[in-house]
Amino acid sequence: MRGRRRAPGRAVRALAETAVTCGAVLLLLVVHQLWWTNRQAHDAAQDRVGQLERRWARPQPPPAAPPAPTGTAAGPAPTAGPAPRPRAPAVRPAPPRPATDGYAVLHIPRLGLDVPVAEGVGRTAVLDKGYVGHYPGTAQPGAEGNAALAGHRNTHGEPFRRLDRLRVGDTVRIDTADAVLGYVVRAVLPHTTPGDTGVLAPVPRSTVHPAYGFTAPGSYLTLTTCTPEFTSTYRLIVWAELRSTTPR
Repeated sequence: MRGRRRAPGRAVRALAETAVTCGAVLLLLVVHQLWWTNRQAHDAAQDRVGQLERRWARPQPPPAAPPAPTGTAAGPAPTAGPAPRPRAPAVRPAPPRPATDGYAVLHIPRLGLDVPVAEGVGRTAVLDKGYVGHYPGTAQPGAEGNAALAGHRNTHGEPFRRLDRLRVGDTVRIDTADAVLGYVVRAVLPHTTPGDTGVLAPVPRSTVHPAYGFTAPGSYLTLTTCTPEFTSTYRLIVWAELRSTTPR
């Protein structure tokens, strides 16, 4: 009889131990997702910011002088020979596409944010590295049109964690290899649907909330992230307009 009575007790203890083990595993997963990925991505992003700023701070070498002529003005005329073959015109290489390792730095003073900007909005290649991603097909920063950027609200560096704190009139700066671009926040759309593509248009205007947006061409900057926190139900949109361009 005692053996039969002990059997339910052993089963309860086994279940309790399994529950504790599962809880510990879940806790470790939460710590990894909310703390370790943040620390890892944040440190890597700050390292990239430092690399870019050091590169831009280096003095550029002066252009090379043209080669000296091989002959002199005086002397016998050169012996006649076959006419030189025409040379093909030099082909100027296309400028390199911005890489996913970061090609600009976004500064938002109100948020104390300095984060690299990379090309693309893929999670693994860009966003999960703690970077802000540039939407392909939108204008580049400083150009006419709408330069649209996306960033994580939570985990993986969460550069846009406090994006909801931006207000109209706040300043935003983007540093590139060629210029320092100054923007001023003009409007904030607290939430819209993920399919609201109007916010990324060259003249950005919400198709879901038409009262938000612009009506005339300009040089705009759009910052997007998920909202509310820890969800991806809606999108938070911040729009800024270019106000200054300082060449390097």
